[in-house]
Amino acid sequence: MTSYAGPKEVDFHFDVMCPWAYQTSLWMRDVRDQLDLKVNWKFFSLEEINLREGKKHPWEREWSYGWSMMRIGVILRRMDMSLLDDWYALAGRALHVDGNRPHNPDVAKHLLEQIGADPSIVEQSIDDESTHSEIKVEHDRVVETGGFGVPTLFFPDGQAFFGPVLLDPPKGDAALRLWNAVTAWLEFPHLYEMQRPKQPTDEQAIYETFKPYLEARDWVSINRGKVVGFDPKD
Repeated sequence: MTSYAGPKEVDFHFDVMCPWAYQTSLWMRDVRDQLDLKVNWKFFSLEEINLREGKKHPWEREWSYGWSMMRIGVILRRMDMSLLDDWYALAGRALHVDGNRPHNPDVAKHLLEQIGADPSIVEQSIDDESTHSEIKVEHDRVVETGGFGVPTLFFPDGQAFFGPVLLDPPKGDAALRLWNAVTAWLEFPHLYEMQRPKQPTDEQAIYETFKPYLEARDWVSINRGKVVGFDPKD
């Protein structure tokens, strides 16, 4: 059994829209459950960070895909962090595994019922303008540290990491070994980046894993101003 003596708490910034953050969240929950780690779910908007010139900010629209799912999350978190945890787990699975559309208000209502929450929270989140500012504060926190995407982790000492970015999230002892590897970086504040080049087989694995998401999304994926295509044939 892998031992661990690192931080006991972490802030995990996510956007339900992000397939990478969803994969990492599965690993994060496994680690949390093994170590009794406190995970604070926080928000970040891919729609805002990748906003194209001339387009409305997500808070200027009555309904916006990822932003509106986070507004629902704000209402749930005000009640209990565990409700946001359940919402992210279920909405994430709906989009990234089942190929469903949790960003559709009617689907969102159904998912809320599944976690034992009132489906009228969808309307509550739309009517409550303060949900915008709550998301903005957490989004800006990532941007102000130089962040640009999710998953982004914040630790009690103030350090923040983008990642880990992975497929096939490890479980059990392997999950703890990865957590140890991630938190080991806290000792080296000037260690900024290590990246594995993706081979064609990796690109194919990513495409196959993300296929439900690709079929369910109603948006174009953009990363740092560029449209992202996941199909290795493109």
